[in-house]
Amino acid sequence: MTLPSLFLSHGAPTLPLTDAPARTFLSQLGATLERPRAILVISAHWETAQPTVSAVERNETIHDFGGFPRALYDMRYPAPGSPAVAARVAELLGAAGLACKTDRSRGLDHGAWVPLLLMIPQANIPVLQLSVQPHLGPEHHLRVGRALAPLRQEGVLIIGSGSFTHDLSEFRGHGPNDPAPAWVNSFADWMDNALTTGKTAELLDYRRQAPFATKNHPTEEHLLPLYAALGAAGEGGQAERLHASSTYSVLRMDVYAFHAPGELVQHDRPAVPAVA
Repeated sequence: MTLPSLFLSHGAPTLPLTDAPARTFLSQLGATLERPRAILVISAHWETAQPTVSAVERNETIHDFGGFPRALYDMRYPAPGSPAVAARVAELLGAAGLACKTDRSRGLDHGAWVPLLLMIPQANIPVLQLSVQPHLGPEHHLRVGRALAPLRQEGVLIIGSGSFTHDLSEFRGHGPNDPAPAWVNSFADWMDNALTTGKTAELLDYRRQAPFATKNHPTEEHLLPLYAALGAAGEGGQAERLHASSTYSVLRMDVYAFHAPGELVQHDRPAVPAVA
């Protein structure tokens, strides 16, 4: 079994409580994928100086946010962990010259459990997380993903969880289904073209080349998981856009699958809807 790697836009923590196209899509996505033996989430909400992998027997649910409805804090995602897969992650990264630490206590932040709660509500597949290093940029995360590529042949679903756009200074005052402005959509369109036509060099230089790049990503942590997911498809990895929508006007919720050259897409996908 060879699984695609995925990039998911996880949106606001309230996504499980919000009537939005992205919530509907993620609720359907899990059923379209082969069941993995474990899930590795590279989350925008775990930043460390060097790659660090979680290795726990059972995951605690981290509510790493404030000021949201009580119902959100009552949610739990008690998926098992996988110390064995964590050891394999550290082994692969080490072999690529990327020293990796192991954290034996950290649970799942909302970059992991929010989308997984929608995709796999049973919480019955082992989940572990890998941190991001925002100070090291896209090329480092592409390299991390490429080091982890063998996991896809080992039954591990690699998910980069972030946000296709993420300017929270423009977030307040918008409803969950307000349309995206042109400066958001023009950035997303540029990224989609670069991804689906294999322009890796341009993607690595997106902050100079993409329109409104620093406006949509004042900091990089929410886009870096995409590069890890792309890298996990190997050299010449091919991007397939599975979903495109926006929430709260400025958060594009796009989802991508990445495949190695020559891999066939073997599963039906929920249709990509029109962007709001």
